[in-house]
Amino acid sequence: MEKRITKISVLLLIVSAIVWLGAVNVRAIIGYELLQPRALEFLPNLDKEFEREIFHLLSYSSLLIIGAYVVTFFSAVVFLSTTSLKLKMNGWLLMSAILFFMFSPVEFYTLYLDGRMAFLELLTTPDMMELRRLFLHRVAALAGVPLIALLSYYTIVALAVWKPLTKVDPLQ
Repeated sequence: MEKRITKISVLLLIVSAIVWLGAVNVRAIIGYELLQPRALEFLPNLDKEFEREIFHLLSYSSLLIIGAYVVTFFSAVVFLSTTSLKLKMNGWLLMSAILFFMFSPVEFYTLYLDGRMAFLELLTTPDMMELRRLFLHRVAALAGVPLIALLSYYTIVALAVWKPLTKVDPLQ
């Protein structure tokens, strides 16, 4: 039974991580349509309908990101607690777990900001200035740490593919 739980959790982990990382990139591409290049300022003379549609798309992508990250987080916890792989013998897995869980507080904070923006956009009639303020706060959140976290997540993908620091158990 333990093996089945491990296999299901790793499958959920892989699928949800793909969805989550893909949606993060899509949201970034959509969101930066509102901003001036290399600045945290909105484009001048933005059409209100265009801006409203961008915020609508950002809200839906945020909902996808929130769901996918929560599934990724819990499936990673289940996988690490049920796998027969020893972290001492699989340095790549240890490094991946450290990188992932080290940035989980950052992710939960940004998910909170995403959830607030999605709530305002989809369930209320928000003031555009409030959405703009929340969007800029989300983009500038934690002084670039979310970008460092994203680079760490792509490092995890490379670690899982190449599996460096794998030792052979001398007792086997």
